[in-house]
Amino acid sequence: MKSKILFYCTECGNETPKWQGKCPACGAWNTIVERPAEKAVKKGLVRQTGSALGVAVHRAKAMSEVETTDELRFLTGMGELDRVLGGGAVKGSLVLVGGAPGIGKSTLMLQICDHLCRVAKVLYVSGEESERQIKLRAERLKVKGEGMHLLSETDLGNVLDAVHTLQPDVLIVDSIQTLYHGDITASPGSVSQVKECTMALMQLAKGEGITVFVIGHVNKEGSIAGPKVLEHMVDCVLYFEGERHMAYRILRAAKNRFGATNEIGVFEMEDGGLAEVPNPSETLLAGRPEGAPGTCVTCVMEGVRPVLAEIQALVVPSSLGNPRRVSNGFDYNRAMLLLAVLEKRGGLILGGCDAYFNVIGGLSLDEPAADLAAMLAVASSFRDKPVPSDLAAIGEVGLTGELRSVNNLGQRLSEIRRLGFSKCLAPKRVQGKLQVPEGLELIQVANIREALAALL
Repeated sequence: MKSKILFYCTECGNETPKWQGKCPACGAWNTIVERPAEKAVKKGLVRQTGSALGVAVHRAKAMSEVETTDELRFLTGMGELDRVLGGGAVKGSLVLVGGAPGIGKSTLMLQICDHLCRVAKVLYVSGEESERQIKLRAERLKVKGEGMHLLSETDLGNVLDAVHTLQPDVLIVDSIQTLYHGDITASPGSVSQVKECTMALMQLAKGEGITVFVIGHVNKEGSIAGPKVLEHMVDCVLYFEGERHMAYRILRAAKNRFGATNEIGVFEMEDGGLAEVPNPSETLLAGRPEGAPGTCVTCVMEGVRPVLAEIQALVVPSSLGNPRRVSNGFDYNRAMLLLAVLEKRGGLILGGCDAYFNVIGGLSLDEPAADLAAMLAVASSFRDKPVPSDLAAIGEVGLTGELRSVNNLGQRLSEIRRLGFSKCLAPKRVQGKLQVPEGLELIQVANIREALAALL
């Protein structure tokens, strides 16, 4: 008898009896994939209890009966990774590391093995490379690997058998898209395979207390390939960002049950692997041109760490009927909003010009505090007048052209002064008492027109 086919939305998990271009539940387009329907249990069968099957039965407990202890954390040997994880990896957690192919995910996992092998037993499972290839890569990265075990396998059952035999403290799976469950007929990497394999690894982590790191590739939209519910199942979701042809890599937490989700780790890809960048502001500003129009520096908060970023803009007369708008590292819709405000409230005629935005170093700025710097970069390029090289700008811009205060302004000013800037443009209205660092001139303005008049 032919098995029944259901259709499954990879975004929300909604099931439909037939294929549709648009998911009726979440409204996403082209996310419906097919999978065999699960066999229903026949009526009349008596459900066996856990005790009859030889499995321990868990009863519901009152909250007062539940014992709580602090999470058992351990350091991975990479300070930037520990920062993103919230102070280290938690024992018995499931961490998903996503990123584009070739971005450095496997390199990062192998490098942390150099430290973990000294204090724990590590099992590295690869479905993409043989044991010999993994060892060659480890030797190139100068990973000694004493106490590290390698396994080239794609069958989930064999992986679980190896885990139960070896009893490792840390399990690394590279990658989740290569694993397959023997009881599922779908091909590896499909929605059902990825979901079931991740569920088995989650049960392994929670039941055995093993810390599991899972590598996942991303699709062309930048999200983890596979069902969206995959990110809801794991404890931490880390995204490895950056351009393959650029040296810098940004590790960002999209989800963390044991810490903050707004921390980032900065790495630099070198010949010997990934090197930590403990002072990203100084690194990102290296090589900044002086006296060139169309560039301005701002300070954004990445977790509890202030980071200085350079925003560049280029405005040129358009030869097309519809001017081009390109944004790299800066939210496109936010950039279009700022252009409209700058034309309406700032008096700059930008309707017939192409506008290009770029954030140096591969950073992705989504904080409103970068609005003022982006607008100054655009105005500087349009008027062909450089922003003073010793000046930074901080402030959120409203639709009426007003400047609004931002949080942690004092901490941002301290970082700006530490890196040698002598002036800072900031909103006139600030929250609470502000202490300006010695040697830093604070220029406070109320709106866009005052900011342009003060600098350009």
